[in-house]
This record gives sequence, structure tokens and C-alpha cells, in this order.
Amino acid sequence: MSDATPRAGFVAVIGAPNAGKSTLVNALVGQKVAIVSPKAQTTRSRLMGIAIQGSAQILLVDTPGIFQPRRRLDRAMVAAAWTGAQDADLILFVIDVVTGVNAEVTRIASALDSRKQPLFVALNKIDLVDKSGLLALAARLTAELRPDRIFMISAAAGDGVPDLKEALAAGVPEGPWLYPEDEVSDATDRMVAAELTREQIVNRLHQELPYATAIETETWEDRTDGSTAIRQQILVERDSQKAIVIGKGGHRLKAIGAAARAAIAQHLGRPVHLFLHVKVNPRWDEDRQLYREIGLEWSD
Repeated sequence: MSDATPRAGFVAVIGAPNAGKSTLVNALVGQKVAIVSPKAQTTRSRLMGIAIQGSAQILLVDTPGIFQPRRRLDRAMVAAAWTGAQDADLILFVIDVVTGVNAEVTRIASALDSRKQPLFVALNKIDLVDKSGLLALAARLTAELRPDRIFMISAAAGDGVPDLKEALAAGVPEGPWLYPEDEVSDATDRMVAAELTREQIVNRLHQELPYATAIETETWEDRTDGSTAIRQQILVERDSQKAIVIGKGGHRLKAIGAAARAAIAQHLGRPVHLFLHVKVNPRWDEDRQLYREIGLEWSD
């Protein structure tokens, strides 16, 4: 971007579950700030990734996927997504072109009719579909959504991401940067560590169980030898789920712990001692403190 005027603004990244929002945020930031999984509804809270393009600071709010909520946690996740959109300077609507315009996309599009902010649409995963249908889909969305811009991208492969980043930089308001240049996220180390452990659970366990789990950090100790000791509790809803997480002879919990420890150590840049245990709490999703810890608002 040739314009040297400083710019900074919030971009809400919204879409249906599994549209690739977190992958796109990581690609725009240039490093991992959000956990990624092929499973839907991985992102639970509003996490901000900070991307820099020329003289612009783009504050990307990676929101939970917008879906039809069934329980309190679902409602809090959907509310976080819509709050992120309402508070943003610009909305980036990510659509999975493999799935196309399904009921969830249609519902989001209808809710965006009353928007006040500029709207960019990113047609994601273009490397996975026949190119002939993309132009027809883009034409349909242009007519229905009236977006300011439409981009065809593959967040995973990086196709089209530089052009999108340039446009976002030009689209945020003029003004001073809101965060230091070396910050890439607003998440605390404690939040990131919990998310990195949850990422291992989400990607290693079968379809339903990941959504019945949460991570609670019990203690965090920065030791004098330069290492950090972290005790985390994996919360599940039933004894049968506890057995699945632990695995035969404890092998699955050990594998989760080893992978999470390595990821957390890489994030913190120092040795980590990670201690995990599994606790059954059928009502963990009714715990106000846990909602605060994962960055969600409690809703009655």
C-alpha cells in the first residue's frame, strides 16, 4: 500500500462454522493466532489477530461460526460473533464455496441487510471446486448481498490472500495504530495455552466429544529456571467421555499432553511443564467463571 497515512481498524471475520475463518486470520496475520481444525465450531470466543500491511494495522476479530444455537454455550458463541460484527469498522464474510449458499449462509446474509459497515465477501477454498461455478456464485452473491468487494481465495493455500490483505488495509479508517507493532493477538498467554490444549483434543477425538470439553487453567507458575509450569483441567460431561480422553493405559491423555506441551513451549519461547487431568462436570457449560476465562459473555 503506497499511502503512508497510518490506518487502524477492526475487521469482523464472520461466517458459518468451518468456513475457514481461523485459517484465514492466521494467513493474514502471517502466523498462528487461532486454532484450526477440520471440525466445525472450533472457535468459541472472539479472538483478535493483528495484521500489518504497509502503514495499516488490521485488527481481525476471528468470531465463532454463526449457527442455530441450542444451549447456553451456543448462544454465547453466536452472540460473540454478532457483537464482533456490530463493533467492527468493516465486515469480512467468509463463505465456503464447497458448501455454497446453505441455510446458515442465507441466515447470516439476511442479518447483514441492516449493516452500516462496508462488507467484503471472501469466497474461500476455491482450490477445491471447479472454477466454472465460481463466477456464477460470485454473481449471485453480488446481487443478493451487494458487497463492496468480493474476493476469491484459498486461505489454506494462500491464493488471493495478499490482494485481500491490501484491500482490508485500504478499507480500515485513518488513524494511529491501536496496538504495539510486535503484537499479533490480544489473547493472553493463559488463554492461548488453554486453546492449544483444546486444539489437540478437537483434532484427536471423534466427532461429538470435542464440543463436550473445555480447558480450565488451575495454576500457572513462571519458575526461576526460566520454565513455566501449567496445570490444566480437561472438563468433560460424562464418565464415558473421561475414559475416551484418557485412553487405554492413559496413552491418549499422554499424547494430548505431549503435543500441547510442545505447542505451548513454542508459543511462549521457553520450556513448559504441562500437567493435565480430566474432571467430570456435567454442568461445566453453566460455569460463569469458565465463560470469563474463555472470553465469552454470560447470557441468561
